[in-house]
Amino acid sequence: ELEVEELCFRLKEQLMDTPNVKALKAPVTVVGDIHGQFYDLVELFRVSGTCPDTNYLFLGDYVDRGIHSVQVISLLVCLCVRYPNRITLLRGNHETRQITQVYGFYAECVRKYGDARVWTAFTDLFDFLCVSAVIEDTVFCVHAGLSPSVLTVEQIAVLDRFHEIPSDGALADLVWSDPDQQREGFNQSNRGAGYTFGEDIVERFLQVNGLQHVLRAHQLCMEGYQVMFSDRLSTVWSAPNYCYRCGNMASVLE
Repeated sequence: ELEVEELCFRLKEQLMDTPNVKALKAPVTVVGDIHGQFYDLVELFRVSGTCPDTNYLFLGDYVDRGIHSVQVISLLVCLCVRYPNRITLLRGNHETRQITQVYGFYAECVRKYGDARVWTAFTDLFDFLCVSAVIEDTVFCVHAGLSPSVLTVEQIAVLDRFHEIPSDGALADLVWSDPDQQREGFNQSNRGAGYTFGEDIVERFLQVNGLQHVLRAHQLCMEGYQVMFSDRLSTVWSAPNYCYRCGNMASVLE
């Protein structure tokens, strides 16, 4: 427990001055949801390259659902502390206190450590994670999607991220929203948080910000990835056989 608390404290110190929108250079390997599938994460590093030999951007959702969330987030935090210029972790909708109490991470921490101290250390750390990144001034990376409250990247840059994700507002939308190929504009999401957004929204966001592509995770893709909106948006999913029963493939983007 003390070692985990020390690791989380060190990473929080590093992240304190990190902007909401982190600028990254290529080459970088982008990873989608992991959801506590530790051995799949190990295989991912074996296939795509170990850190620090390979630069990584993780798009969030490291915990819950799978049975090894503690191992997943512990390894990633260790790598971030050791190689801060080689690996970046964004915040997903599961990096919150409320969601982790429902979908398994809290129970796993209590089962493995006997109390909630480790869960508290990690969920306090989650408040410090960046919410987005831009690769080579062309690719906008976020866990889930866009927000009606955000038209420019500069608006994301001035958000106060150092707290629990609220139930609505820009931060919630960035970690909850989904693209919709059937409808334009922003519409209410059946997830109960965030919005769905159409191709017109993506096109406008890219044009206003001088970007070329939106890269996100958040949605299960049976082939491991999905490209939408005339190659303007991609979803990457990195948890194979999600929940040990979905039979899906996984991918990373290089």
